[in-house]
Amino acid sequence: MSTAGRAAQLTDIWKSYGPVPVLKGVTLTLGIGEVHALLGGNGAGKSSLMKVMSGVIAANSGSVEINGQALSTPSPAAAQKLGLYFVPQEAHIFPNQTVLENICLGLKRSARAMRPRVEQLLGELSVSLDLDQEAAGLEIAERQIVEILRGMIRDAKVLILDEPTSALTPFETRALFERVRSLQAQGVGIFFISHKLREIREICGTISVLRDGAIVLSGPLSDFSDDEIVDAMSRVDNAESADAPLRTPQTISHVGRARLSVRNLSGEGFANIDMDVHAGEILGLAGVVGAGRTEFAETLFGLRPQSEGTVTLEGAAFAKRSPRRSIDLGLVYLPEDRQQHGLFLEAPLFWNASSYLVHRLPFFLRAGQERLTFDGFRSDMGIVCTGPGQEAKGLSGGNQQKVLMAKCLSASPKVLILDEPTRGVDVAARNDIYALIRELAAKGVAIILISSDFDEIEALADRVQVMAFGRLAGEIRSEIAVDAIARMAFGAGENAHA
Repeated sequence: MSTAGRAAQLTDIWKSYGPVPVLKGVTLTLGIGEVHALLGGNGAGKSSLMKVMSGVIAANSGSVEINGQALSTPSPAAAQKLGLYFVPQEAHIFPNQTVLENICLGLKRSARAMRPRVEQLLGELSVSLDLDQEAAGLEIAERQIVEILRGMIRDAKVLILDEPTSALTPFETRALFERVRSLQAQGVGIFFISHKLREIREICGTISVLRDGAIVLSGPLSDFSDDEIVDAMSRVDNAESADAPLRTPQTISHVGRARLSVRNLSGEGFANIDMDVHAGEILGLAGVVGAGRTEFAETLFGLRPQSEGTVTLEGAAFAKRSPRRSIDLGLVYLPEDRQQHGLFLEAPLFWNASSYLVHRLPFFLRAGQERLTFDGFRSDMGIVCTGPGQEAKGLSGGNQQKVLMAKCLSASPKVLILDEPTRGVDVAARNDIYALIRELAAKGVAIILISSDFDEIEALADRVQVMAFGRLAGEIRSEIAVDAIARMAFGAGENAHA
């Protein structure tokens, strides 16, 4: 491809941390107006490669070219000046500034002057955000939208989207794709990092697969089957497609007694919720961002106060809830944001895996018992790490999520609330987590599965309740399907019950 037809070019990129190479001679071309999928397992080098391209980190050798100009002195500011913007998977938010100020951060014109343009972009994305609220109150998907808007408002010619749909609903994803196609028509080149093959088929024309820091497959997406792509990432037999159903839902008659009962529960962001979750059941709780699902889960766990209603756990009233009391009684919560609310990134893995139990362990036995606990989970769950003393921040996203699951399981849950349990993890880690969820249900754990991925709900749930605007919009007990979930979530079936 000639320079005139290139939006970006990476040539023979090498990057090592100490003696360990994470990028091994990577060469990659992004065409003008091209949406180029970049896949690979957690730890394959995708994020490192994009950080090199965006100037966040410097390569040991190789060259980066953006819009025909060399990125000679790597820095984010230099890359942005050449026309590149990197939308990271974990949004960088300044909590004490407004949403508008966060979007316009670093621009020459004031946030007030840029407000009409931001409002226009919100309309194009079909997204509703309160531009005047403090960013500290944003949900995780809303934070991601802020990052995407930062790139859009800078009129970037090269856009890197790192797992942009990981916390978006199908409706929000479709709106994002419409904007991506519009940018593509304007000649913007886009690297699209994702693990969702169905979405990649919909929006991307070219694909490259990284494994162990090297490109192992690259070319037009239409040239490769899903099996070939998954095989390139793992080099193991994997007949099971990333998007294939992984479980046959149970009928309600096959599950046990109600472990958790909620009646008329109301709190910040939701009202009048009735719910029963049975032993051995996976109850899907679906909805769009802002529907109140996370607020409901945090209230159940004791992180937020309720305003009215009752909660019964194992047949006994559970009124004065706190996280510690919930854990001791077997109600355990996996939060949606593993880095902000789930893990202690600077702490060792063995401490993270036992942190829900730290109040139960005698001080003089704590370190040894924690290491034994982690070693068991490491073996059972296939956590890839250097050892129990490694800091959590050094793990890939999929392995961080497994450690967070281990933290929850160490508390021996009777009721487990999983809030976006596979957000931003690769195909292999996602399937491992799915298998673990099914195994827990088979052992009698009652599971509330909160997910913005309606395919995930369809694949795993025995029964689905849908929230919209802070209330239950409906329930699906048979023939669970993405379309039915979506209709309820977006208001078309607020009063429908399947």
